[in-house]
Amino acid sequence: MLGNKQKGLEFIKQTEQRKFTFSLVISYTATSEIPGITIAGENPDLIKYTGPADAEFIHYGHCKSIPVIPMTPDGKPTPALLTKTALEAASIPSVVINAGSKVPPKLPFIDMGLEYGKNIENESALSQEGVRKAVEYGRIIGRFLGASTDCLVVGESVPGGTTTALGVLTGFGVKALVSSSMPKNPIELKIRIIKEALKRLDSKDPFDIVAQLGDPMIPTIAGILTTASEISKVILAGGTQMAAVLCFAKKLGFDGKNTVVGTTSYIAEDKSADLLRTIEQVLDVPILVAKLKLGQSTIPGLRSYSEGFVKEGAGAGGASIACMLKTGIDSEKLLSLTEKEYRRIT
Repeated sequence: MLGNKQKGLEFIKQTEQRKFTFSLVISYTATSEIPGITIAGENPDLIKYTGPADAEFIHYGHCKSIPVIPMTPDGKPTPALLTKTALEAASIPSVVINAGSKVPPKLPFIDMGLEYGKNIENESALSQEGVRKAVEYGRIIGRFLGASTDCLVVGESVPGGTTTALGVLTGFGVKALVSSSMPKNPIELKIRIIKEALKRLDSKDPFDIVAQLGDPMIPTIAGILTTASEISKVILAGGTQMAAVLCFAKKLGFDGKNTVVGTTSYIAEDKSADLLRTIEQVLDVPILVAKLKLGQSTIPGLRSYSEGFVKEGAGAGGASIACMLKTGIDSEKLLSLTEKEYRRIT
């Protein structure tokens, strides 16, 4: 637990053995197409399938949009593997929200009707109208989901999303570093992209900042958060991308009520980023950290998470925390279940 421990302990006490619902927001930013920016997808042609494939794998245990499980050629699996294992272990229902995915998933989903985000190096990510629509629709969905559960877990799958998150945080004046799906964080490349994007920014309007520098996921989850947190607990399942969500949500009037960030220890311990310092600049929101012990696995692909690859995504940390809170399962048991699921798909 990082940050405000009292708030964190109160959150845990109020959600133990309660009802959880998981929502995965899938989106896309063409920024992900810049060479060297993300490890998502085996090759550039597959990047657009990252979100849909994660959503399908969580629900079906296999993918329908592509013939393979999202996994690097040397066996590093999508974090959706961790999410699926945790949700099944705790019988937590899940829903997919399509917030500007380039490819729709082949399963039932809530459709926001948003365009995907453009490459922020070259042009505005979204129109201001698109940002306002994402917030408004997000608020509607947040009311619905918040009313149906004791604790709403919100995850994301956006290839290249840490770059747009850094853009939004920088646009709002937050001194931030962000994590990466790769051991060597291409931070210089990200900074260069954001400097180019900032040249276009001539407004301090929060909606303009997100429109220029962000992606559709950020305003969508910010909208969900503002209403869901009024009627239920909320776990923002992710790392530095959720810091960008919190930053924009604060501009919408959100004060941190009933909310924690839930992530993996691989993000919390990432030396190339400082999640706690970033979030402390934004709001007094505790960070719950799932210590998943993948470094103890006999499977190299799972051990790679502890070696700096992938680290988090598809709500893996938040889903694992929800599983632990609901069932009392510990990380050793989760590791065993994850290894079993990995062997099933390989």
